[in-house]
Amino acid sequence: MPPTGTVLIVDDERSMREFLRIALERAGHTVVVADSPAAAKAVYSSRELDVVITDLKMPGGSGLDVLDGVKASRPHTQVVVVTAFATPETAIAAMKRGAYDYLTKPFKVDEIGVVVERALEKRSLLRDNLELRAELEGRFRLDRMVGKSPAMQRMFELLKKVAPAKTSVLISGESGTGKEMVARALHHLSPRPRSDGPFIGVNCGAIPEALLESELFGHVRGAFTGAVSDRPGLFSAADGGTLFLDEIGELGSQMQVKLLRVLQERKVKKVGGTNEEEFDVRVVAATNRDLEAEVERGAFRRDLYYRLNVIQLHLQPLRSRREDIPLLADHFLKKHTAALGRPLQIIEADAMAVLCDYDYPGNVRELENLIERAVTLESADRITRASLPELHHKPKSAPSVTPGTEIPEGGIDLERMMGEIERDLLEKALERSGGVRKEAAKLLGISFRSLRYRLAKLGVGPAEDDDGNGNGGASGDSSGG
Repeated sequence: MPPTGTVLIVDDERSMREFLRIALERAGHTVVVADSPAAAKAVYSSRELDVVITDLKMPGGSGLDVLDGVKASRPHTQVVVVTAFATPETAIAAMKRGAYDYLTKPFKVDEIGVVVERALEKRSLLRDNLELRAELEGRFRLDRMVGKSPAMQRMFELLKKVAPAKTSVLISGESGTGKEMVARALHHLSPRPRSDGPFIGVNCGAIPEALLESELFGHVRGAFTGAVSDRPGLFSAADGGTLFLDEIGELGSQMQVKLLRVLQERKVKKVGGTNEEEFDVRVVAATNRDLEAEVERGAFRRDLYYRLNVIQLHLQPLRSRREDIPLLADHFLKKHTAALGRPLQIIEADAMAVLCDYDYPGNVRELENLIERAVTLESADRITRASLPELHHKPKSAPSVTPGTEIPEGGIDLERMMGEIERDLLEKALERSGGVRKEAAKLLGISFRSLRYRLAKLGVGPAEDDDGNGNGGASGDSSGG
């Protein structure tokens, strides 16, 4: 059975409007008519349409004006332009501006019927594509995070479980992996009223330690030179919401002691003050360091580490979840074309292949920068290989180097080589221990927690439970990890 839909007819000639209305209603379509571009605008601005058939030349405006208006407000509605004054120039102009077809009067009823049916088929295909995309984005998105890799799907599930609690969370991962995005997702997924409360973030490594205490806890007038009035700290500002402490590993020893006391007592005292104030704040900390190793060497307080690390969420580097790159690239493309007011572009296959093959030392942040640069500089409707800068790909296998050997003529990639050596030793230790991780940690001379962090960081080995015997749970993502 031929498809049917809602069709708007725009023509200043009443006889033509009636002719098309009768013909299309007989074919089962719902028909709306308008005698001018202004009347047409009132229709397409207020209701959903499948197809618009518009005359080209009319008093008070042009069919091209109708075409532009429809495409601006209903981009997937198909527009057919008809005229008795056809020229190649007007036909080309109409098609460039998004017309589905261009017909010359006079035409036969069968001809217009076929054009409308084909336009409806295209409209249906676009609708199906939109629904499929929405379904996929729903499966591969959480809040503003994007990812379909197993690592990100596990992260999404864990976030849903953790968000309702008030528990402190430690987010680990390399720079640029999106740790603040995870913290914001935790906040937005929290139950009300916390999700409606403030989300306050502070980079602990960007503020001198002498000022950080005042920044976090506030100060009273006269507490120090320049303290001309009372000032609340970030704990007070975040009351009822979430406080995100980024780069927590940068805290000095004195601030670690003071932060520990505040987290234990759930009270804060301003610098120079005497009164303590209670607060209701969920603390989420993040680091790109191996805090377990920092604890082992005495650079980070063990008691503060345990206070912050009630639940640990580890973000894999982008090079370890390459299946997320196309989704992220498409997401950033939409974001930056919209921000710059550009028509939506596409990423050609060869450009996407280059993006997927790159190792991203700057992780997701670097990918976004590449897409933003390409959108800014590319005037065409697509991102090609030429739109991207020359990306220096890391070699697939680093030269073999052992202690005491010289650096090869072509040099080495130290980061990749050390990662491969670490991965190789971890895998061999697991193999020798029969998959028992506590035994593997002993073989490597590191703590069990440090082993878990390294396995999660490199994506090595199966999931395990808390006894270290490899019987279930998500390595690096479980409580106390």
